Amino acid sequence: MENLIRLPITSTTICAFVLIFLFGCQSGNVSVTQNKNRLEAYNVVWESPSKDHNGSMPIGNGDIGLNVWVEENGDICFYIGKTDSWGDNGRLLKVGKVRVTCEPAIISQGSDFRQELDLYSGTIQISSHGNIRGKKTDISLHLWVDANHPVVHLTHESSIPVKLNADIELWRTEPIALSEIGVSDLLEDRSNPGSLHEPVIVEPDSLIQTTKNYIGWFHHNHKSVGFELTNRLQGLSEFNTSDPILHRTFGAIITGSNAERLTERTLQTASSKEGRLNVYILTKHPSQPGDWLNTIENMAGEIKAVSFIERQKAHAKWWAEFWNRSWIHATPADSSTLVMENDPFIVSRAYALQRFINASAGRGKYPIKFNGSIFTVPAKGIPGGADYRKWGPGYWWQNTRLPYLSMCTSADYDLLQAFFKMYAEEIYKICKQRTNKYFGIEGAYFPECMYFWGSVFTSTYGWTPYEERSDKLQESGWHKWEWVAGPELVFMMLDYFDYTQDVEFLENKIIPVANDIMGFFDHYYSTDENGKLLMYPSMACETWWNCTNPMPELAGLHSITRRLSALPEDLTNEQDRDFWNTFSAKLPDLPVRETPSGKALAPAARFEDKRNVENPELYAVFPFRLFGIGQPNLDWGKNALEHRWDKGNFGWRQDDIFMAYLGLTEQARNYLVARSRNHDEGSRFPAFWGPNYDWTPDQDHGGVLMKAFQSMLMQADPYSKKIFLLPAWPEEWNVEFKLHAPYSTTIEGQFRNGKIGKLNVIPASRKEDVVIIAF
Repeated sequence: MENLIRLPITSTTICAFVLIFLFGCQSGNVSVTQNKNRLEAYNVVWESPSKDHNGSMPIGNGDIGLNVWVEENGDICFYIGKTDSWGDNGRLLKVGKVRVTCEPAIISQGSDFRQELDLYSGTIQISSHGNIRGKKTDISLHLWVDANHPVVHLTHESSIPVKLNADIELWRTEPIALSEIGVSDLLEDRSNPGSLHEPVIVEPDSLIQTTKNYIGWFHHNHKSVGFELTNRLQGLSEFNTSDPILHRTFGAIITGSNAERLTERTLQTASSKEGRLNVYILTKHPSQPGDWLNTIENMAGEIKAVSFIERQKAHAKWWAEFWNRSWIHATPADSSTLVMENDPFIVSRAYALQRFINASAGRGKYPIKFNGSIFTVPAKGIPGGADYRKWGPGYWWQNTRLPYLSMCTSADYDLLQAFFKMYAEEIYKICKQRTNKYFGIEGAYFPECMYFWGSVFTSTYGWTPYEERSDKLQESGWHKWEWVAGPELVFMMLDYFDYTQDVEFLENKIIPVANDIMGFFDHYYSTDENGKLLMYPSMACETWWNCTNPMPELAGLHSITRRLSALPEDLTNEQDRDFWNTFSAKLPDLPVRETPSGKALAPAARFEDKRNVENPELYAVFPFRLFGIGQPNLDWGKNALEHRWDKGNFGWRQDDIFMAYLGLTEQARNYLVARSRNHDEGSRFPAFWGPNYDWTPDQDHGGVLMKAFQSMLMQADPYSKKIFLLPAWPEEWNVEFKLHAPYSTTIEGQFRNGKIGKLNVIPASRKEDVVIIAF
């Protein structure tokens, strides 16, 4: 390993080196300390206040997220988002907004200001040093969302007594009719002005009327627009009976240190050198306002009964353990210091900040919204304020999956739970029932576009009721036969099993879902004269609308049957294995085409009518990894990439990932660097990407960034136990890393100046499966 030689990367020239594993050279504690020090360099620091919400920082606890900024007058403002604050129109609303004014103001003439997002501790630290009436003044504030409880804390320590005034700033103050609505809104009807099938009324919030010493507000859904409608239109009413919108109530109460309720909107803490504001946040469904109020008061009391210092320690412990799960720190090989503008630093910081955003919004009851997560802010000239997000409340599979693709490798398994719960439990049940009712067959197909209760978007399905249709599928041609969601869901669940070895998850989730997905394709499509499935009608993503045997679905089905059949026999039964083998034999070969460079992967065996800019032919490279490092016919994938119809390194485009899995180091690096430098010009925070194809902050942009960075450094082969290190890593970048691989494997190491330094593989038995791609 002292002298590595770069070799051409093909399936026949991957060199499996005899590795020298250096155990004990670096203790775990030293690694953790170094990781913490590296992470501090990625903290976002501002030395001036912001003009408005476009200068906000994100922070959260996985369910509750804040956009925090300090205005030029010294007021601290934050929007509160939550993963389950669904309004009566089916939109994911903000819980509200709070403004905190310090007396005296934390910003004065000549004062030094600093606002820092401290990643390792999961806090925002705000400080001001100056003079007030000729007296030296230091004011420090810490804001954090408790990692283990639904409460926001803002504490202050100061050299002089300070009062904190908390004001509730509502914008939903009266019923407002929206002038227009967008894609996936429940009453979207594109045949009408503003796409409004009928008026959409945003109902107001309510301030809490109480004699107790706190202030608060709530939003109560006294009506439900769309749930019953979508189910009735689509023939699903007999299956979807529990309305998840009606009587959902969410809001917050604010308490403080020796605080006094000045008005129904304003709370003031006593003047002191130390103090605290607490914002308790709750969603309850179903619930009437009175019941919600009793519950949040009791909840606040229970949280308060736990020592504040102990909760602070537990919060810090959660974030420390999160950051110590995994890391990637890249630096230039020609420099021993971190320079803010160098490419590997920019990429490493982007990776860390996106992972922080994922953790801040990924532990709630519903999956991360690709179009803004819970960190949206008002957009100029667009109705709805901070509640607005382009593409609306619906979930597109192709978009929703992208933030989750990196989570097994980073060991963020807890962040995957809401994603699997919605798709593999709640929506899966409806998909089974819909398949049987629409087609009279067993199995399950997953439409591309659904609300969180499983109905297809209203406008996509169409306004003609199910009973009046001969074609029970959606009317819209967009995504009509795009059914890759099912195979890819199974593929992602198999990854989760490989990494965690969770047998219960395999038996109770993966195998039942997988059998129903394959069962649908087996029953829905007929076979040709050779006994192979003839997958028509079909489409290749939303790009090619008229296809036979589309690559995404076909590659997915090949992949999952291969992986299921390779499971240990003691974890499966003979009946399932026979079905997998029989079904696998029906799958036609993956489609290919001829290009000037030779044979290449194709979007489908037959493909016509191009409507979008995806590259479905490359789904065989990623996510399904049938072509790439360690797989046969690598050139088919490279040729497909070279001759792809559309290119790009922003938003949901996955070119960077394709390049990494094909071992194209220079191209992957260039695309990833450009992606990491491309944040929303209107946002101050460097990892608020977008809007790109979607909305700011664009979680697809960040999701692709994370997976591409990981895959340049390490790839786990889903069809064997091999782990490829440095498959597309730039020789001119040094790196320290800790990542995870299947079979509960952890790999921690260094690559410096073209050489592998320290490499620790746990368990040691897995070291024989590690393959280093030669330099």
